Amino acid sequence: MISKNQIKYIRQLELKKFRKREGIFVAEGPKVVGDLLRADFQPCQLFATADWNDSDYEIVEVTDDELRKISFLQHPQQVLGVFRIKNTVAIEPSPLRLALDGVQDPGNLGTIIRIADWFGFTTIYCSEDTVDAWNPKVVQATMGSIARVNIIYTDLKELIQTAEMPVYGTLLDGDNIYEQPLSSKGIVVMGNEGNGISEPIRQLITQRLLIPQFHEGPESLNVAIATAITCSEFKRRN
Repeated sequence: MISKNQIKYIRQLELKKFRKREGIFVAEGPKVVGDLLRADFQPCQLFATADWNDSDYEIVEVTDDELRKISFLQHPQQVLGVFRIKNTVAIEPSPLRLALDGVQDPGNLGTIIRIADWFGFTTIYCSEDTVDAWNPKVVQATMGSIARVNIIYTDLKELIQTAEMPVYGTLLDGDNIYEQPLSSKGIVVMGNEGNGISEPIRQLITQRLLIPQFHEGPESLNVAIATAITCSEFKRRN
């Protein structure tokens, strides 16, 4: 049986200030919760229906109706876990790293984390104004990849200024990515959904890249799709 106080507490975790104060976040579904447990994320509480029993940790058994009351999903999936936030994942940074400059949409960030995991980018640097990676919508969109990727919030300008490696950025005035030399190491910067890479960061890009348009139509690509194309091309070359 789940109490009203527990329901209220979990629902408050939708707010960044509450997650930050408590140092915890919510993950849902067998895939996401299972990946976090296998990556040694420490669960504070696990709430699950009777048809889920995939953990050595203590579980609070709840009904489908109770799970719906605490879930952030339209269709809850057997289990909801409250986990402690790790500052970084214990993974060695890859030679190629992503940097996100002001990405705002939780779905985009979650998808980018999943893309990074797929292509072996183990570190993502996020500007301070990028959406919080522990937002329930972000965590869900990663489909468990957040357990395997370092998410580091930092001053991107300072980071790039001190980086001793190439800095790539996708820009509308860049050069065709398919015709440019691409290094096996460096920082790849992706910008805000509406405004792209901010001017202070743009000035620090050492190689401007463009994903060419092959048919007249939309003005730009979704940032997550652009990230997938860019990561794929870097990995294809190297």
